Amino acid sequence: MSSNQQDLLSAEDAERADKFEFGAGTRRFSGWRQHLFVGISAAYCLFHIAVLNIVPMDEWVFRTIHVTVGGAIAFVLYSAGRRRAGPVPWYDWLAILLSLACCAYIWVNVDELIGRTGVLPTQADAIVAAVGTLLVLEITRRTAGLALPIICLVFIAYVFVGPWLPGILNYRGYEVDLFFSFIYSMEGIFGMTTAASSQFIILFVAFAAFLQASKTGEYFINLAVGLFGGVRGGPAKVTVVSGVLFGTISGSAVANVVASGMFSIPMMRRVGYSKTSAAAIEATSSTGGQIVPPVMGAGAFLMAEITGIAYTDIALAAIIPAALFYIANYAHVDIEAVKQNIRGLPRSELPQVSRLLRQAYLLAPLVVLIWTLMSGFSVIRAGTMGIMAAIVTSWLSRETRMGVGATIRALDDATRQSLQLVAVCACAGIIVGVLGLTGLGGRFSALILSVAGQSQFLALLFAMLIALLLGMGMPTTAAYAIAAAVVAPGLQQMGIPPLIAHLFIFYYAVISAITPPVALASFAAAALAGSDPWKTSFESVRYGVGAFVVPFMFFYQPALLMQGDALSITIAAVTAALGVLCLAFASEGWLGGLIAWPLRALALAAALLLMGGAWWGDIAGVGIMLAIYVWRRWGARRSEGSTAT
Repeated sequence: MSSNQQDLLSAEDAERADKFEFGAGTRRFSGWRQHLFVGISAAYCLFHIAVLNIVPMDEWVFRTIHVTVGGAIAFVLYSAGRRRAGPVPWYDWLAILLSLACCAYIWVNVDELIGRTGVLPTQADAIVAAVGTLLVLEITRRTAGLALPIICLVFIAYVFVGPWLPGILNYRGYEVDLFFSFIYSMEGIFGMTTAASSQFIILFVAFAAFLQASKTGEYFINLAVGLFGGVRGGPAKVTVVSGVLFGTISGSAVANVVASGMFSIPMMRRVGYSKTSAAAIEATSSTGGQIVPPVMGAGAFLMAEITGIAYTDIALAAIIPAALFYIANYAHVDIEAVKQNIRGLPRSELPQVSRLLRQAYLLAPLVVLIWTLMSGFSVIRAGTMGIMAAIVTSWLSRETRMGVGATIRALDDATRQSLQLVAVCACAGIIVGVLGLTGLGGRFSALILSVAGQSQFLALLFAMLIALLLGMGMPTTAAYAIAAAVVAPGLQQMGIPPLIAHLFIFYYAVISAITPPVALASFAAAALAGSDPWKTSFESVRYGVGAFVVPFMFFYQPALLMQGDALSITIAAVTAALGVLCLAFASEGWLGGLIAWPLRALALAAALLLMGGAWWGDIAGVGIMLAIYVWRRWGARRSEGSTAT
């Protein structure tokens, strides 16, 4: 898109939106300091690619470097407060030295630590572990806000006050040195959550950074504008479609909002959408990007690590639910355009689709990634080949060609975008470690079973509320990790398959970004649009109402997760799509024209019948929907006839 076709918002608007993603301000460097920081940052990402593909390393040492060196870089980049600071102060230099000292201590003593961690730790072991744990909490506070560190502190406090708590919370307690030695090990901070971030997440964040550097992200947006910009409500539909495409290379709702909202919100405002509607459409579409295969954000990699289910199986299962989310989102946007009589952009201002199709080679990295995943290659090898394909593809055009400088900048961008996820995964490891050490996870599962009785529906409702609450104010990855550790075991004990249980939790952790009262994606979009955050949040829920029922749909219809024969999967997908459309008609009050509340109630009933999965419900739902449409059209003709008379 040319400069005169984009109405970009100011850098201040982007910074206001960024504050919902990060807990502290970021520093900017210049001159030799900038070059030095970029070099170290790029080397950090390149180190991971090399270890994962060429030079194997001891697992504990590798994860320690991943967390501690990443933490040191974060102490340089993020200031202690929300305002962007100047030079790195002395206390941050001290934190950097302590972080690197923790790394060196584990590297030198790893063989001895394997035998004495959590059993017979030395005083030095306990001190290093306590300092390392505090550094992880501080880095998480700076990169992701206060919510997750506070929850971690509550879990840590529980370890020591457990002996005085009643009932199911009663616990014998643990000595301080044993606890910190246990938690700062492969059983806690460096456990399964850090395994996911060190092996998979950083690699696919690098893949996303290289796609951006090779202009693939920009190509996605231009393609969406060229195809949908001129239709009814065009800019809003561009936002929905670009959310699908851009979501494959970004795993953060707020990052998606900032990246695409910079141009999509002004475009929507220009054709007639209100500030609130424009911000809500952007927030909803950007949030859904986290559930779009093949990348699906960081949470899906964590899911594969926790469940042992192959990532390709998770990505395959997510295809239909992601499609249902965006079908519903598109329907809401289209109905809004009809009701408000909102047109598209002039054709003269749209990119030429024929020219964009000649640049379809920019999609090659995604094609390579999907092909390698489906061909049985490991996730690590697929991600690496995708990065290489992005570099090679960039050389096919002078405009996109990546040289050494662009490659270093892409590596630097990958590290910067990974720091929050590194901190969040390490911090979530504290909670996972406490649950394993105290047995609280098993007792919480027993509590779920006792409250829900034999009702899987009540158990799922309980899980939904927990995932939504955890996701308010913290990144999706952290919300999913905690809910997966606390809630998923109880769901599985009730007979719910692991894939369904974990995807269910993951989806609600994702859509918590648009769920009031703390809706980070909606707040970020409101900051960009200058709209009221609360109104934007509730409007986002309206546009994304289909997302709140999709997880229950694939629980009752496993065929929606690609489980079963081709015919049953096709029937389930078609009827589910009709169901979310009916839900959109009911919530918007429109089906071939405005419909009154009695007909909206019937449309809601049709939606529920179509979502239920029973054959008789599908027939009844389609019949009700057709009857409403015919009745509405007949009423419209009678009205036109009366007017003519």
